[in-house]
Amino acid sequence: MQTRLCVALCMTLAAVACGSSVRVTTMAAPTAAFGEMHRFRILEPPSRRAGASPTDDPMLLNSMSNQTLVQSINSAFESRGYMHDLAAPDFTVAYYASARERLNVTEWDYGYRGYWRGFREPGVVDVEPYTEGTVIIDVVNAQTKELMWRGRGQAATSDDPKAFQRSLQETVRSIVAKYPMATKLAGR
Repeated sequence: MQTRLCVALCMTLAAVACGSSVRVTTMAAPTAAFGEMHRFRILEPPSRRAGASPTDDPMLLNSMSNQTLVQSINSAFESRGYMHDLAAPDFTVAYYASARERLNVTEWDYGYRGYWRGFREPGVVDVEPYTEGTVIIDVVNAQTKELMWRGRGQAATSDDPKAFQRSLQETVRSIVAKYPMATKLAGR
């Protein structure tokens, strides 16, 4: 019994640890010239979609989420060597955020079924609901208006406001960490 409890506890801790990580995917345009990009500007969020409710769109739910996203994006790009420039950016950054309810289903089946007084015991199935947040960051060439790069990060979110804010910050950092480092400008 203690062995089963220990195994279940270890599996639960592993699932929680994996649930807190950010899954990041990125894609770059084949013709993107990242070496020519040095200055950026963050675009204003898009207007609300027709028919979308505030609960469907955390970007529009409150300004604190937007502030956290903008500050995190700004810090992340500056840490990669880019300069924030409202007047003459080389590229602009658009961002999107969403959240949806998900289920984490785990079956604890060790490959055998036990029998108890003629009753076949099935494996144990754990179902845990959670909210998954997604942040998308697009990098657009400021002159040609062509999409150069897209990063997408997904992670479980929290109902706790401070944990939610940390999750947004971590997600943005994880996404922008995949963006190429800035090259040095001549004369700097």
